Amino acid sequence: MTNAEDVMRRMIPLPAAPRFGVNYTPSRGWFHHWLDFDLDDVRTDLDAIAALGVDHVRVFPLWPVFQPNRTLIRPRAVAQLVALVDAAAERGLDVAVDGLQGHLSSFDFRPSWTLTWHRRNLFTDPDVLDGQAAYLRTLASALADRPNFLGMTLGNEINQFSGDPHPDPDRITPDEAESWLRRMLAECERAAPGRLHLHAEYDAAWYLDEHPFTPAHAARIGAVTAVHSWVFNGTAQRYGAESVATGQHAAYLIELSKAWAEDPGRPVWLQEVGAPAPHIAPDRAAGFTRTTVAAALDCPDLWGITWWCSHDVDRSLADFPELEYSLGLLTGDGAVKPAGRALADAVAEFRALAHRPRPRTTALVLDLPDVAAKRSACAPGGAFFEAFMRLAADGARPAVVLASRASDRDHLTARGITETVTVDDVDRP
Repeated sequence: MTNAEDVMRRMIPLPAAPRFGVNYTPSRGWFHHWLDFDLDDVRTDLDAIAALGVDHVRVFPLWPVFQPNRTLIRPRAVAQLVALVDAAAERGLDVAVDGLQGHLSSFDFRPSWTLTWHRRNLFTDPDVLDGQAAYLRTLASALADRPNFLGMTLGNEINQFSGDPHPDPDRITPDEAESWLRRMLAECERAAPGRLHLHAEYDAAWYLDEHPFTPAHAARIGAVTAVHSWVFNGTAQRYGAESVATGQHAAYLIELSKAWAEDPGRPVWLQEVGAPAPHIAPDRAAGFTRTTVAAALDCPDLWGITWWCSHDVDRSLADFPELEYSLGLLTGDGAVKPAGRALADAVAEFRALAHRPRPRTTALVLDLPDVAAKRSACAPGGAFFEAFMRLAADGARPAVVLASRASDRDHLTARGITETVTVDDVDRP
């Protein structure tokens, strides 16, 4: 089996216990810090992060800064990324690297060679694909010998470029999305064999009808499945900040993703989750953090939880959505906020207990005759979403199984499922 084929089938084993980390948002200059990189500032940030007790960070090179021309990948920028990874190692932190940034906190970062006079489709143009492949190979190769390098994520929620509601999308088909994913992951695997190479979409992949990146892509391609749980997607607005639906949203996405996995033990990484104000009021952020972490840890096969984000965005920076300024576990000067203390306490408590959750024995059957057209049933307000949350509110610990596997005894046994129920069963008084 070639490396290109192997990365599609290889699955990273679960760690002995779930990992805990943060998405690193630099305290000075946000991700624009790559333009004025200061390793001492980075070390200060990493010291504050390590003091929370977490074991890894996820970091975000800005694609246009690192590859301003299709055939120019800046050596100094790559060296700065390596220096960051080495500084993290000195503090006992592993590092996951996102490549194609891509989209961050409402801002798009596409290099000029893909825009305006040079506008080309990010997912299908042969020259763009070659440029992306070279870039991902370069980053992965530079880090392949670092013991604390976890692996590459292709990009942060890059699926948002592929369709609505993006104002100017590069439209593709599901087959074209799959082809892009397979090629780019194979490039990462060739450059850094055996690492945690994956892709990560925002929840349109799970919830949005007709979206070209599908649940099957998310749950079957790459080393682990990544989910990003944001309750500003309509969950908190519809059900309330203190609702079961809001507290269980991350766990729901984890379990929903497992329904689509071909391997019943495929690990799931809760790669992004945070407490966005005003949907989660500042005085409730700590409680939301505790509830969300506990619910996620109650899901079998959890690889880890990586909170968004480390530091608040500096208010001297303009034009961010208001919620982005206060998502940090730490203030800009490194002081621990209530949510940061709640996460640190949860990490310490869990490590002291060191246990895995019991299997979820009751599974809600997901029957989607056309996944492309019917995913909205799984979204907040959808019939399937609400049935899952009613079960959770009644004290059940629901799993999710596809209707095509609901009678597959081997699959159910492998997941510890002993009972299946349908949406109609849950709706029936």
